[in-house]
Amino acid sequence: MRYISTRGGLTPSSFEAILLGGLAPDGGLVVPEHYPHCEGPQIESWRGLSYAELAFEILKLYITDWPETSLRALIDKSYTLMAFGSREVTPLKQLDPQRYLLRLSNGPTLAFKDIAMQLLGHLFEYVLLKRGEHLNILGATSGDTGSAAEYAMRGKRGVRVFMLSPDGKMSAFQTAQMFSLLDQNIFNIALDGVFDDAQDLVKAVSSDLTFKDRYAIGTVNSINWARVLAQVVYYFKGYFAATKAMTEPEPSGEEPMSQRPPRVQEVSFCVPSGNFGNILAGHIARQMGLPIRRLVLATNENNVLDEFFRTGRYRPRLSQETRQTSSPSMDISKASNFERFMFDLLDRDPVQTRGLWAQIDQQGYFDLSDDPRWQQQVARFGLVSGSSSHRLRIDTIREVYQRFEELIDPHTADGVAVSQAFIEAGVPMICLETAQPAKFADTMVEALGVAPPVPAGFQHLQQSAQRFCRMPKDLAVLKAYIRRHAPAR
Repeated sequence: MRYISTRGGLTPSSFEAILLGGLAPDGGLVVPEHYPHCEGPQIESWRGLSYAELAFEILKLYITDWPETSLRALIDKSYTLMAFGSREVTPLKQLDPQRYLLRLSNGPTLAFKDIAMQLLGHLFEYVLLKRGEHLNILGATSGDTGSAAEYAMRGKRGVRVFMLSPDGKMSAFQTAQMFSLLDQNIFNIALDGVFDDAQDLVKAVSSDLTFKDRYAIGTVNSINWARVLAQVVYYFKGYFAATKAMTEPEPSGEEPMSQRPPRVQEVSFCVPSGNFGNILAGHIARQMGLPIRRLVLATNENNVLDEFFRTGRYRPRLSQETRQTSSPSMDISKASNFERFMFDLLDRDPVQTRGLWAQIDQQGYFDLSDDPRWQQQVARFGLVSGSSSHRLRIDTIREVYQRFEELIDPHTADGVAVSQAFIEAGVPMICLETAQPAKFADTMVEALGVAPPVPAGFQHLQQSAQRFCRMPKDLAVLKAYIRRHAPAR
């Protein structure tokens, strides 16, 4: 498997060559030359595999330049009972006959980002030790990516992490998770701005190829291809869990399973989305052949993506237009991974993709509403969308608790709320959980009148000493900070 850029300026490269980087040299995002297509029997042969075994079967289709024994060992080190507290890693909870909750928050930082980040930490360390190199990771977070990255990379040999977060705009729990890490290879930067400002600075540094090379800058944001790839696995795992009943024997008197033709059961997924990485992984799973009927994108009040899927117009908001909400990890108005999806929507044409992003640079938006292809393509990819609000997520948290005795965090509530409009008879709707409720205690108290339980090991987190640096939105200041703390090549 070789990798190219959405903007056409990258010579086809190996997985190892693109692993440590962020943006491609031409400013585009790295994508595989094609998505491996898996036929039904091959997919069904993976049913019953452990999470690590399933991850190996999927990832080896994309990582073809490493020995399979090395890849398998790295995966086995990542998906353990100790790391995730569950042998299933992503257990499925049934809410009612048609709705399911895919639990993705069992990792070290209680958020779905752990699932990819635990693997990424081992992949990075493997390559750096193999090459005898070091890496300075530069990332931006709206809440959960930062802590997941830092917990995955803390103590890793040859790795430093510089993480930008919007000052005062994460929950107290999220902030404490990051800033209480005192490891010498972790550098937390509280930026005077919103997440999009932090993301813009990361992209600006990545676009300065001389600086990027001299200071060995890499990224763990979902602009890193390996992050997205690792997330593809739990769509397959969720599908197998939700359709397990379809493979079980029928009551006595029915024709034996072995004599009946195989039945294909479609499922739908609803995905709370800010930066488009999580739902992009679902899109990739669908392109690989997983029987996904619909991918339901759920946004909060920052509904740039929902606006595109409803109207064909994509207008990233300015920093001052981005709203601070009670689902803060989705307070994003410039979805980095959206370019990868648009590349596919444009039949993988780098010239057209480049042209659309040039329009954003020039006029602040692009508009496909007069082009009939966008609606046809979006429908072909099964994408639909909706947006939530503070009142709706509060009501949804309360309703899910009262009906199912299940606590869900505000972002998951956005997904559950939006999914209601797209439930179809006979098609399981799997809502992706994003984090544990304890990370958003204030909102949970508003919804339920009591604080959610804090998982073991985190009870005194917010009283821990914190170490971080405040910084203005200034590229020169950020570069100077990196120079002071990161060795040059």
